[in-house]
Amino acid sequence: MDAGASKSAERPIAVFDSGLGGLTVVRQLLERMPTEDVVYLGDSARVPYGIKSARTVRDFALQDAAFLLRFDPKLLVVACNTASAVALDAICRICPVPVIGVVQPAAVRAVQLAQGRTIGVIGTEATIISGAYQRAIRALDGSCRVLAAAAPLLVPIVEEGRSQDDPIVLHVLSDYLHDLQRARPAVLILGCTHYPLLSDAIAKLMGPEALLLDPGQAAAERIQAHLCDSGLLSARSSGTLRCFSTDNPERFARVARRFAGREVGEVAWVGTDELAACLPMVGGRGAQEI
Repeated sequence: MDAGASKSAERPIAVFDSGLGGLTVVRQLLERMPTEDVVYLGDSARVPYGIKSARTVRDFALQDAAFLLRFDPKLLVVACNTASAVALDAICRICPVPVIGVVQPAAVRAVQLAQGRTIGVIGTEATIISGAYQRAIRALDGSCRVLAAAAPLLVPIVEEGRSQDDPIVLHVLSDYLHDLQRARPAVLILGCTHYPLLSDAIAKLMGPEALLLDPGQAAAERIQAHLCDSGLLSARSSGTLRCFSTDNPERFARVARRFAGREVGEVAWVGTDELAACLPMVGGRGAQEI
């Protein structure tokens, strides 16, 4: 590897989400690539994105991306399912580095696992309304039956820290999963970064026939393959995780372990006005989705 390529490999991976949930994607990344540096932005002041209009989500997502580009990343990861569903094309237009969302990798993996059988998707209201998962799956397999259900209360439930056997959690899940239980899908995509924290409860309600698919895992596998193929895997002995939050960084740091599977250390605060100020400084060179 030449000096230029070596230097590029040591640049960080940038990841953003509407709040804490994207740390489940970071967890998947660092389990596979512990030598990588990761810079993470959780837009906790404006969480959840899933109940907002597509235009608002695009505005927020572009600001998030612009802020993270200040760290000269080698790759930008849109961990938020809602932002991946409605803002990925807009993000690609402003980014000088490759961009990956979570929808396409999850759709590819779901089709492989389902083998023509029914695929279910649960997600935020905005993600489901966008039809992004449905389109991505049908583009890969036009004969595949796709059933989608919005589950908007799950994000605040997870943020509250309720356990998976909490009666409120089980009651809400039972309501959201009712039609999917009857359809008996072969694969159920957990189409929000918060949902993996409820995977045991979801699996119990769906039964052993439904394989739960975490889009963060599918995205991490694709990122690892891309960095390997591009010669951009870090050669350092260990990586670091640096976190920013737009609201209450102390609480963010305290709760983050549940999502990241590790202590995240000190979390820095960044104001939403600063995020907005970053966007006009980004050139429109454009990049590809990987």
